[in-house]
Amino acid sequence: MKKLYGQRTYVQSAGVKNDLEVDGFAVAVCKELGIELSRHRSRSFEEMQQWGDDLSGFDLVVALSPASQRQALEFTRFFHLDVEYWPVMDPSGIGETREAKLTAYRQARDQIRDRMIARFGPPPEA
Repeated sequence: MKKLYGQRTYVQSAGVKNDLEVDGFAVAVCKELGIELSRHRSRSFEEMQQWGDDLSGFDLVVALSPASQRQALEFTRFFHLDVEYWPVMDPSGIGETREAKLTAYRQARDQIRDRMIARFGPPPEA
């Protein structure tokens, strides 16, 4: 999101679990687009709140899995914000070889990028 749209919008990443490091294949395919994920860590909604991110200050939660959609709806039921589910392929179990795995991760990455552009419009020119 930040790569496409810059700092115009406050964006925070959260997951169902907060104990997972970002998958190395995700790091590799995002790096191909100039997106640095190697220091990124997954955090939960609870952890976001503990760190001072008030969920009522957000306008939109985008869920990429049914589990994250359920959790987002549960955590946001007291707040006036939208939750959108973007069904994106889970590449984690696809492919036997490194190249096949990278291909699956590229497809998932591109699905997310395409959904962002469809939802928020083309990125502004640099």
